[in-house]
Amino acid sequence: MLTHRQTFWLALAASIIPFSIHAQTNPEMIEQAVQPLPDDLKAGATVFKYDADSGDRIVLRQGSNQVECQPMNEDGFTRCGPTAEGPRTDMQAKLSAQGLSSDEVESALQKAESMGHIKASAFGALNYRLYNKDDRIQLLWVVSVPNATAAQLGYPTGSQRDNSLAGRGTPWMMLEGTSGAHLMIPINGTELSNNPI
Repeated sequence: MLTHRQTFWLALAASIIPFSIHAQTNPEMIEQAVQPLPDDLKAGATVFKYDADSGDRIVLRQGSNQVECQPMNEDGFTRCGPTAEGPRTDMQAKLSAQGLSSDEVESALQKAESMGHIKASAFGALNYRLYNKDDRIQLLWVVSVPNATAAQLGYPTGSQRDNSLAGRGTPWMMLEGTSGAHLMIPINGTELSNNPI
């Protein structure tokens, strides 16, 4: 049985800990959200988040350039990408808020794309990703190259994950020849990278 003193401290901890996790101000969230971007894109990037229940977009800062970013999510990822892909990410957020699995969301996005409701990712579209732990590639840029093959673009297909975790990763292609083909470009040697120099 807990004493009154133990109950007090447990109640205090329960009230403080969630507050400290979610108490970021908009300026702090904006600063964190644009970290994966090159310096010349940070000041003009739109920053937004999604309402967890509805999937509605909440704009934290309206930007003036071609990229938009979301603050770090519960899985530890911070993502930025072209504003042109906003309708796709908005639809994805709404579907996820409805409780659909990742496979169901992807299937619905493909169907919406085939019906012309959303656009496919543009060839060469660049997405920026930051992860907050060193068990994955921490700073990664991903270039969409729908339906391209390694032979067409001259890219290797062997994974560079292990080399990237060691801070010396080089680009490689994934899902070649499919609509989801993309180039993985680990960014080495920054304070945000794995094994920073």
